[in-house]
Amino acid sequence: MRLFAIRDYRYLFSAQIIALFGTGLTTVALGLLAYDLAGPSAGTVLGTALTVKMVMYVIIAPLAAAYIGRFPRRTFLILLDVVRAAVVLALPFVSEVWHIYVLIGLLQAASAAFTPTFQAVIPDVVTDESAYTRALSASQVASTMESLLSPVLAAVALAFISFNWLFLGTSAGFLLSALLILPTRIPAARPGADVRAWDKAVAGIRTFLGTPRLRGIMALNLVVAAAGSIVIVNTVNYVRDGLGGSQQDVGWMLAASGGGTLLAAVVLPRVLDRIAARAVMLTGAGVLVGGTIAAVTLVAAGLTTWAGTAIVWAVIGIGMALIITPTGAVLRASAVPSAIPGVFAAQFSLSHLAWLITYPIAGWLGTNAGFVLTWSLLAALAGAGAVGAVLLWPRHDGSRAATAPATPVRLAPRTGRSTLSKAV
Repeated sequence: MRLFAIRDYRYLFSAQIIALFGTGLTTVALGLLAYDLAGPSAGTVLGTALTVKMVMYVIIAPLAAAYIGRFPRRTFLILLDVVRAAVVLALPFVSEVWHIYVLIGLLQAASAAFTPTFQAVIPDVVTDESAYTRALSASQVASTMESLLSPVLAAVALAFISFNWLFLGTSAGFLLSALLILPTRIPAARPGADVRAWDKAVAGIRTFLGTPRLRGIMALNLVVAAAGSIVIVNTVNYVRDGLGGSQQDVGWMLAASGGGTLLAAVVLPRVLDRIAARAVMLTGAGVLVGGTIAAVTLVAAGLTTWAGTAIVWAVIGIGMALIITPTGAVLRASAVPSAIPGVFAAQFSLSHLAWLITYPIAGWLGTNAGFVLTWSLLAALAGAGAVGAVLLWPRHDGSRAATAPATPVRLAPRTGRSTLSKAV
């Protein structure tokens, strides 16, 4: 079955793409808004706002996954998009820092509920098992592409408009997402779906803890978050105060990181056909550790140049792609088909938990203790994650691309212990 021949999935996936890019553009605009309000303390504001975002994702997403069956799901998705559109539209008019925190809390609460609701709808719209697996992969690719292209799109837009207009465009995007969901035919949730969703979430966490390669991915999540926080949280102050740049320059520096990620993502599919995902992802961890050390060196040695910063940011982007891009294939190779949604849900929560650790460090410590100490600590966390991944993910347990043989994990029905069943 051709996945995009399914009308309702096509509409839902288009809505997801638009909403994802809206969220990415909002993150860029939010950093510039924080600088506009707080100046040198923008890192603290942005770090706090993004911490609020991660708290909402870690807490609300599992609850939404567990209990979404109690609501009309199409109506709920449309309502969440309308709420997000209204909140984003209000952001350019804030005059106090605490306004940002309240609005971001509302925005991210809606986003945290939207994602698991969307994921719960897909198996009812895409009923063919192989097509459903491809749908999960498409969602993973969409999330990856958003992180690659949003900074580039923001940089181009900021060359012509003020960052406040990014909020307006994002609000319109959320409304367009709601309009795309409106004509879809989403069946009512089956009785007891909320219980099953919760069981799947718990089972997904249990699968992560019981599978060596997934424990390795947990450690790699920390590497990505530690390096990524430097770029996402600290770029605004570093470019505006350290390099004396403009808001357009902030966008282009973020685009340097996104460009590095995009370059690696284009090359990786051919690489993964020949090299095990473990080797590629651990290489990415090494690249990110090197990138964070290079960032520390830049500020410690006073080498704050445009070219040097852009190169380091691009290296961090490349390292993130080397880890993020193969993740979906490794997740699929680590569970039987019925357990795959729970594994993806667990990765969603666990990866955001890593960002919950690193965002406050980059924002609060970066403002109060300076970039040298802050980035040194984040580099140490990245190094610890890389070492942990090497130790937790055995060399003989290398998973190649999604088409390679794998050893999915099946949860024993009574004890909950993980057992290995060879894939056919």
